[in-house]
Amino acid sequence: MKSARINPGTHRYFRLVLQGFSAALAVLLIINISYSQTSVVDQAPAAIAPIETPFGILSISRPAFPNRDFDIREYGAVEGGTVKNTESIRKAIEAAAATGGGRVIVPKGVWLTGAIHLESNINLYLAKGAELLFSQDIHDYLPAVFSRHEDTECYKFSALIYANGKKNIAVTGEGTLNGQGKPWWKWKQTNKGSDARVIEMGNENVPVQERIFDGTNGNFLRPAFFQPMNCSNVLVEGVTFLYGAFWTITPTYCDSVIVRKVRITTVGGFGHTPNGDGVDPSSSKNVLIEYCEFNTGDDCIAIKSGRDRDGLRVDKPTENIVVRHCVGFQGHGGIVVGSETSGGVRNVYARDCTFSGTDRIVRIKTARGRGGVIENMWFEHLSADTIQQEALHINMLYTGSRFPAQPVTQTTPTIRNLHFSDISCTYGKTYAIELLGLPERAIEDISFDHITMNSAKGIHCVDADSVVFKDVNISPQYWPVVEITDGENLMFDRVGVPQGASPFMSVNGSKARNISIVNSQTGSAAKVLDVGPEVVPNAIKIR
Repeated sequence: MKSARINPGTHRYFRLVLQGFSAALAVLLIINISYSQTSVVDQAPAAIAPIETPFGILSISRPAFPNRDFDIREYGAVEGGTVKNTESIRKAIEAAAATGGGRVIVPKGVWLTGAIHLESNINLYLAKGAELLFSQDIHDYLPAVFSRHEDTECYKFSALIYANGKKNIAVTGEGTLNGQGKPWWKWKQTNKGSDARVIEMGNENVPVQERIFDGTNGNFLRPAFFQPMNCSNVLVEGVTFLYGAFWTITPTYCDSVIVRKVRITTVGGFGHTPNGDGVDPSSSKNVLIEYCEFNTGDDCIAIKSGRDRDGLRVDKPTENIVVRHCVGFQGHGGIVVGSETSGGVRNVYARDCTFSGTDRIVRIKTARGRGGVIENMWFEHLSADTIQQEALHINMLYTGSRFPAQPVTQTTPTIRNLHFSDISCTYGKTYAIELLGLPERAIEDISFDHITMNSAKGIHCVDADSVVFKDVNISPQYWPVVEITDGENLMFDRVGVPQGASPFMSVNGSKARNISIVNSQTGSAAKVLDVGPEVVPNAIKIR
């Protein structure tokens, strides 16, 4: 790959200046999140705006609760962070549920607790200045409960806040939920066998009730922070989540979920939560995520639907997901689909989000063995700065190697009908756009419209079919601007051709064909094409 600049020393100087400026800007923005009154969370309107999407109107509203309050102090709770209030909170929830529901209030102060299990029609409300401090004693999260761990069904330690089969539940207010997750984190390193074992059990069809990971015989899986299972009408609004043991908010098998005005921090001065995802809808439908801020040690938002054979067995898709007006400052991906996609993911609409310092803006990832169809997604009006890896990344090779090609079966994933428009990135450290399909099944029916990015590398397409790039301007540091391997039916319409590019496009692979460059100033390039010997004649046309 050739340098796109004549003077490498000058280029490195300006690149370092740009990186330094971007890093400083990211720090200032993070400070702004912590202390400003004008952050995206604070800008959220009280009402939920109509949710219009390319796949139709998403009809969803906040759950309603009876106008009754149950203060945990009235049930024996003691403030200060040293006395466990698990039983007092349980009694308050039970009393509220017995009367048909209401608000269970955590007042100002620090309140230590173990696992909290919600009942139907319960709104766990944290007043301004309230902090729920979760116990670091693992026994406070027993007995084991039905869960999904990295999207394989099992029984493990209770989520810090848990519900199963409930209706109309919420966690709201202006307070903080502090997971104090650090004691759990060592298990990521010292007990990796359990993570592998639960996957093996799923793939071997071991009965779910026998997949027990509660610390017995060394079987240990970390709990999620808030995991509603099989619930409907779920609301999380206004609160801050800090440093759980594992994934933060993961609605699983749920219908009608709203997550808004929420701050999630899993990386920073107090440590780095392993697998510290922000919001992970799993095999759920009708989900709205809006006006949230993420500073995470893993994906900010990750949309999932089951892993490998266990996910194929359950066969529950995730569908009708809207993400809007969110901000991410650290995370492996800003908006992510996968990698657990065995039940399929469809109808995703993400817009008006900003990311600075995340590894990627949009990341879609799956692999052989996962199966599932990823389809019907729209990403628009997204902006980013200092993206650490590929800005837009679609990857069917999350695990394994491209060759040899394998037979197409139920376990072969599919990615199709994705649309990206009005997306900008000030600086990306690797490819601006990368598409990695499978030789036995290409990524197909993808469009990029009005994309503007500065990045180290340009566009990389492998095993992609029916992709349109329109009004796409990439300013890479290295040539070629476009690299294609076994790409078919690719259209480049009004794409930017940097002055002196040499070459603008590199094409390889015997399946490469029907590649068109139209309405583009190819005369700006010092060399337009570099074509490999295995490419069939007339595979590329310039008009």
